[in-house]
Amino acid sequence: MQSPTTQTPETVTQTHQLPQVTEPRNPGMALDLDWVRSVQANTSAIERRCASLPGRRSIKKDHQAAWLLRAVSCIDLTTLSGDDTERRVGRLCAKARQPVRADLLEQLGMTGLTTGAVCVYHDMVPAAVTALKGTGIPVAAVSTGFPAGLSPFHLRIQEIRESVAAGAEEIDIVISRRHVLEGNWKALYDEMAEMREACGDAHVKAILATGELGSLRNVARASMVCMMAGADFIKTSTGKESVNATLPVTLVMIRAIRDYFERTGYRVGYKPAGGISKAKDALVYLSLIKEELGDRWLQPDLFRFGASSLLGDIERQLEHHLTGAYSAGYRHPMG
Repeated sequence: MQSPTTQTPETVTQTHQLPQVTEPRNPGMALDLDWVRSVQANTSAIERRCASLPGRRSIKKDHQAAWLLRAVSCIDLTTLSGDDTERRVGRLCAKARQPVRADLLEQLGMTGLTTGAVCVYHDMVPAAVTALKGTGIPVAAVSTGFPAGLSPFHLRIQEIRESVAAGAEEIDIVISRRHVLEGNWKALYDEMAEMREACGDAHVKAILATGELGSLRNVARASMVCMMAGADFIKTSTGKESVNATLPVTLVMIRAIRDYFERTGYRVGYKPAGGISKAKDALVYLSLIKEELGDRWLQPDLFRFGASSLLGDIERQLEHHLTGAYSAGYRHPMG
């Protein structure tokens, strides 16, 4: 049973170790305000398209198991709680190294499966780096005054630099929502570009906090500006807003990614975060990515789920695929 990197939902063969792919980083470009202002979003058409997705895509049996294994490889296993401890982070990292029970993976013929990254607050970066040493799993740090992004700008920049110095290979930054709401695209571009520069070799994910941007058109324009400023990924949410990842927002953002790629030749990644906790939801998101962007975006260097509880449900579905019965949640602990 193969991961669905080059397969349609209807065709699956034998599983193998997930390939490692290297993509040139998005260097950004000069701010093109004419392009930004030309970006629109037809809300009713977008909502109709997304409403039809769950019913149009039914993935069953071996095909479903292969897609779920792919979903696991694209998870940013995350803990962002005020009571996080080094021991909790260590357990989460152990889960990232072995995200699915070994006996299940053996029956599925899968080797080399890990999650895409582990995402933590800055203070937990050293603990995560230590726990993941030698695994190749990157540590992602949320930064820039997460989740509101309202701390003084020089402190946000310094936080990025300290997270990179501590060993974070990915930085999830939050934009200033007011720039989007005021239509101040130059301010958003300059902010994003300076954050990208502070990240150095670490990849940067720009969190738009889409639930707070007011309209899908704002989401589309903010996506484009962040990519112009050099974002490696654009991400929906912090997970702390009242509205997080949704299919309409996803469609808008990945079409912006497609437009940017067609014009510049650079691929930018996408990360929906917050509210994705069921395996069936992950399948819908993966199907949408495949239809709109193609197979190349089904790799963890270009697609991530910001989630933790999602992994537990995927494990339960995989065990059901193999045994015909659903197991209790405690059989699939986070660590």
